[in-house]
Amino acid sequence: MKQNNDMKLLDGKNVIITGASRGIGMGIARVFAEHGANVAFTYSSSEAPALELEKELTSKGVKAKAYKSNAASFADSEKLVAQVLEDFGGIDVLINNAGITKDNLLIRMREEDFDAVIEINLKSVFNMTKAVQRTMLKQRKGSIINMSSVVGVKGNAGQTNYAASKAGIIGFTKSVALELGSRNIRCNAIAPGFIETEMTDKLDEKTVEEWRQAVPLKRGGSPEDVANACLFLASDLSDYITGQVLNVDGGMLT
Repeated sequence: MKQNNDMKLLDGKNVIITGASRGIGMGIARVFAEHGANVAFTYSSSEAPALELEKELTSKGVKAKAYKSNAASFADSEKLVAQVLEDFGGIDVLINNAGITKDNLLIRMREEDFDAVIEINLKSVFNMTKAVQRTMLKQRKGSIINMSSVVGVKGNAGQTNYAASKAGIIGFTKSVALELGSRNIRCNAIAPGFIETEMTDKLDEKTVEEWRQAVPLKRGGSPEDVANACLFLASDLSDYITGQVLNVDGGMLT
């Protein structure tokens, strides 16, 4: 759905999005820029797409900058937040989106693959949230949005590491909402379902169509579908919503 650019819900707000050089993160960055947000976003290795996105977002009349940063590193996260504060002058919204998968059945899963998924998907949320909280506490306002998954709610065979990381994000989100709510800092999670990105483009059409038919709405979601949910939770429209998990799944978990 095309956004109505006459109504800019994030006009002038400064946003950090981790892992935005592709997929859902890129979709969020685009929608936020259309709604007037200044966007600082991170990438790990995809420099060319990140710089191209930076250029695209800037053309929309907002400030945008790509930062190479390892979200799994607490030191990197602190440096990133300090640099964004210097470059943008403030942080109003944090979107913890960085994530990876290393799927396998438990019997075949290597310890290092379990650890890598937990570090990048879950520890990164701790790192970035802890790094921005001081700024949000001082300004007594902020919105933190953590990207979970329907897999974190219901589990999935062959994804014990991923499911554990995404379930952990939900517990973390609810706890932070309780800790920081008195300072007008909101923390919510989004649990996407089957979202069609460049990763699903690599699958055969028969498999993708079977997945679509398993969704009550009979289609896969788009990065923009997730971005629109993020837009709501980042904006003042959701000022009385915190500690919640919003499923963006076409009814998968109904």
